[in-house]
Amino acid sequence: MKKFEYLEDEAIADLAVRSYGTSLEEAFENMALAMFNAMTPLEKIKPRVEREFEVSGRDLGELLYNFLEEFLFMKDVENLLFSKVEVKFNEDRTKLRARCRGEPFDLERHEARTEIKAITYHLMEIKKEGNLWSLRVVFDI
Repeated sequence: MKKFEYLEDEAIADLAVRSYGTSLEEAFENMALAMFNAMTPLEKIKPRVEREFEVSGRDLGELLYNFLEEFLFMKDVENLLFSKVEVKFNEDRTKLRARCRGEPFDLERHEARTEIKAITYHLMEIKKEGNLWSLRVVFDI
């Protein structure tokens, strides 16, 4: 199973991504990895720094938005990129706790790719088909 893909024809001047998982947690984790991979290759991001955070949302869409927004905040404020992400939901899926590992972006070691400016609700999709979850998010670049 592929973890994520970049959807070339879905968003002009933005970056559309679809992530997959056999659980909703895995699909969220893979969306975060897709976001960071768009910025620099994941294999170059060493798991040197660990961060944990909790976010909440009234529904899964708001929860996904807030989850990704927290990563964008850490990238913008602390210059951190992550290559390892673990997600655990509470019972009613209104909150999640994330543990992530990565390191500060270093232009000498990391290739600068796409600069993601914002998370959007445009074309956001969360669905389950059979045993597979898929998420679609469009990033403003």
